[in-house]
Amino acid sequence: MLTSLTVALTLAAGAVAPTSSGITVRYTEYDIPHIVAHDYRSLGYGQGYAAARANLCAIADGVITLRGERSRYFGPGPATTTLTRATDNETSDLYFKSVSLDGLLDQPSPDVRQMVRGYAAGYSAYVAERHSTSCPEIALPITEQDVYRRVYAWSTLMASGGNADGIVAAAPGAATNGSLDELAKTTQDMSGPGSNAVVLGRDATKSKRGIAVVNPHLPWHGDVAWDMLQLTIPGRLNVSGVTFTGTPFVIAGATQNMAWSGTIADAVVPATLFELKLTDPTTYLLDGKPERMRRQDVTIQVKQPDGTLKPVTKTRYSTRYGPVVTKAYGLALPWTAEKAYAFADPNTRNLRFLNTMAEFAKAQNVRDFTSALHRTQGNPIFNMMATDAQGRTVYSGQTVIPNVPDSLVEHCSTALGHETFKRGLATLDGSRGDCAWRNDKDAVQQGIFGPGNLPELWRNDYVANSNESYWLTNARAPMKRLNRIVGSFETARNVRTRDTLTEVHEGLGKFDLKSTQDLVFSNRVFAAELTVDDTVAMCRTLPEMGNACDALAKWDRHANVDSRGALLFSRFWTRIGREPDWKVPFDVKDPVRTPHTLNTANPAVVKAFTDAVAELKAAGIPFDAPLGEHQYVERDGKRIPFGGSRPETGTFNVIASDWDNGYHGIGQGRGGTNSSGYVRVVAFNGTPCPDARAVVSYQQPELFSAKQWITERFCERDIMASPALKILRLNAF
Repeated sequence: MLTSLTVALTLAAGAVAPTSSGITVRYTEYDIPHIVAHDYRSLGYGQGYAAARANLCAIADGVITLRGERSRYFGPGPATTTLTRATDNETSDLYFKSVSLDGLLDQPSPDVRQMVRGYAAGYSAYVAERHSTSCPEIALPITEQDVYRRVYAWSTLMASGGNADGIVAAAPGAATNGSLDELAKTTQDMSGPGSNAVVLGRDATKSKRGIAVVNPHLPWHGDVAWDMLQLTIPGRLNVSGVTFTGTPFVIAGATQNMAWSGTIADAVVPATLFELKLTDPTTYLLDGKPERMRRQDVTIQVKQPDGTLKPVTKTRYSTRYGPVVTKAYGLALPWTAEKAYAFADPNTRNLRFLNTMAEFAKAQNVRDFTSALHRTQGNPIFNMMATDAQGRTVYSGQTVIPNVPDSLVEHCSTALGHETFKRGLATLDGSRGDCAWRNDKDAVQQGIFGPGNLPELWRNDYVANSNESYWLTNARAPMKRLNRIVGSFETARNVRTRDTLTEVHEGLGKFDLKSTQDLVFSNRVFAAELTVDDTVAMCRTLPEMGNACDALAKWDRHANVDSRGALLFSRFWTRIGREPDWKVPFDVKDPVRTPHTLNTANPAVVKAFTDAVAELKAAGIPFDAPLGEHQYVERDGKRIPFGGSRPETGTFNVIASDWDNGYHGIGQGRGGTNSSGYVRVVAFNGTPCPDARAVVSYQQPELFSAKQWITERFCERDIMASPALKILRLNAF
């Protein structure tokens, strides 16, 4: 039986530790919880309770999604979930209803199992207290399975979950659409989920100790929102940072002596296709022998306009490789009488992600960090970087991806595969047993690469990533070629990567906490540094463009709230920034400074500029209007200006605002917005209390607007000294 006794009070001094059977949650400024318990089950209880207290409806909405019940509560309409890319609730439900965790639940470590058990109990205890909520219908108790489903959804988001529409819609002869061009756009889309991560070592910092930057770019709501927290088991674990809403442990954080950051591995396609030769619509050949597809009838309940529920059943077909799919990554994959395609995602067999996070939470140096990655092999989709108090840094591309060496592609690629593999997606011959994924001796899961075949770079100056491949993690030390499926090699980097590397190199040897914070909010527009002078010259050759030319010429090449001309450039560059026409091509020997020099003689460039000018004119916006007047968030009817710019412009601080008749709309209500959310800088200082500054843009918008930060409280004396201190005691189990 679970009990929960909560007492809130303000204290001025005095250390607080949990009782032998209790949990203590200390809230400091901005309602950040610092949770202390004596074991993982109790710690999980405290985190689950605190998570429900802060985000009950967001977590509940995710639980309903993961159970395949969105249509039951909300009808079959457009999906608002971020746990898949399903376009509607019905598709989302049919996808998740078909997911089974059978055979995976033995993967979580004992510590993780206890943490998850406690998390579900703590969340459910808060629900049982029946607090007032805006979502009473879905605010229900949860189980451990609900927590694991969320971890599974995160692990498969960039593969199966990202292609839920094509998996659910698959049926013999079903109509489909898509092209190789769409595949290219999907795998190179800079407006999708992203991040910047920089970790600085002793050769880059004044202190000769490590500094870490965390800067993810995700939607500002729902399941991908961030929660700041600290987790402590005295003598065993002490870690602070953030986690995803509804997820136990810390996903990006710091211990006393080690800090880690990460980016989504957008440059890796973590799945493959297998092309099937059919003898009938649901039978395929393997080495000349017929093999039947597995049939699964999935039934969901769909709310009707009159409030009644109607069952909807969809048949799903699977193969030894994975489900049959008719569209993947934007590419049409027709299921004909002779041919079909199976979608193979190794992360559908991975429930080890929390094992990795549990080990990170105890790591005290970068060797502990990499050892955790090698041992658990649970990191599904993130480039990981870490630094420590000794000033060492490491980059790791140790993710769960198919073991498809280049030799296998050469041996087994289909005609379609020769085209898709140029974009990183292998399409293999599913009719041949010798075309199955390979196995590595150092891999804990069949069919994935082991650590020895994945990228890792150790440095004392820096490592950095802005969602691109491993190759140019450090511009001083480009990495060696690996198998193509791991990422591209010696290819042009996008302007955001080039900006990051430029700003880091300019500060090498001079970085401290303050200058690293300044890097995060520098709001330099790297594309403008490359092109504005030529654009102004082009502008002056065009009729009736004088004011626009003057605005760009006087612009400071930044995207601060008071920058004049930034909006005009953003509207121009958004039209061409994904595929600019450069006069000077990429040079592998000069990868940060090339390509450059915009081809302003290209009619498409001229049209993009004149269209941007016409757009601002039509909206009644002066060309030199301060950016913050038209890029802002609204809270309680108040406009709060935001600096930053779209990812195509090469600005570190990404604000992927959408144009809406003169209003750059940011944040809640715009599910596609992937922008700076949680921003953190951690600097080690030779004491047991690392310096950490952080801000969550959508939770503290006034701070973010003013480039101000929360000073985090890691050590006990600092927590207890908080003027906003509130203490919550929970008794459980």
